[in-house]
Amino acid sequence: MTPSDLKRSYGPVALVTGASNGIGRAFAQTLAEQGLDLVLIARSADALTTLATDLTARHGVAVTVLPCDLGQPDAVADILMQTKGHQIGLLVAAAGFGSAGPFLSRKVGDEVNMVDVNCRSVVELTHGIGQRLVAQRRGGIVLFGSLLGFQGAPYSATYAATKNFVQAFAEGLAAEVSSQGVNVLSVAPGPPDTGFGARARMRLGQAETPEMVARNALAALGHRTTIRPGTLAKFLGLSLGLLPRWARVSILGRLMHGMSDH
Repeated sequence: MTPSDLKRSYGPVALVTGASNGIGRAFAQTLAEQGLDLVLIARSADALTTLATDLTARHGVAVTVLPCDLGQPDAVADILMQTKGHQIGLLVAAAGFGSAGPFLSRKVGDEVNMVDVNCRSVVELTHGIGQRLVAQRRGGIVLFGSLLGFQGAPYSATYAATKNFVQAFAEGLAAEVSSQGVNVLSVAPGPPDTGFGARARMRLGQAETPEMVARNALAALGHRTTIRPGTLAKFLGLSLGLLPRWARVSILGRLMHGMSDH
């Protein structure tokens, strides 16, 4: 999609969560290159401010930073209130985190927080921004599933479940709002080369770059409902898709056990 296509279809402002690093940061950079103003969300105020200064200097776009922790109960309500004056046409909900290792050895508070960030905040933010997009009769919503989001995954059970939720949510929502001018895309990449692996305590091989994920997602928005960007994601998606669900769970369990540091 060309810069003029993006601004005509989804401009002039994009809201990106998880924008301080990884895939969210890559989306912010790619959208700024294409002339969209930005609202950037992440926990780190310093990282967001540095990124905003750089994007404004390089591309002349207006950037608003809203540091917050999406795991907190009132975070999304604050975001929606503070963005009432922004003409947001594109939501990229890239914030999220995972874990690796036996579920019962994990701190339950961390697992519940993962559900809050990966699921609850996505629903709240999509609902609030989605209402604005439907009222405008145009817009785009990019949500993030995962290679693990099409079945259970031992040693990453909570994370896989959150991504199952996002995948189903995106598919259902896309069918609801497509006739109202709003495009919804679920992006299900393989392991990206980001800070995700460090936080999940995993060793990631054959990682895809965040920049590649962002470019592929923006090219697919408005044309597809789900994409699996990256060679590994495509290969595993095709090969695993031929197997019964129990076999996919077994294979991913062995894969996740081998990738975990535990």
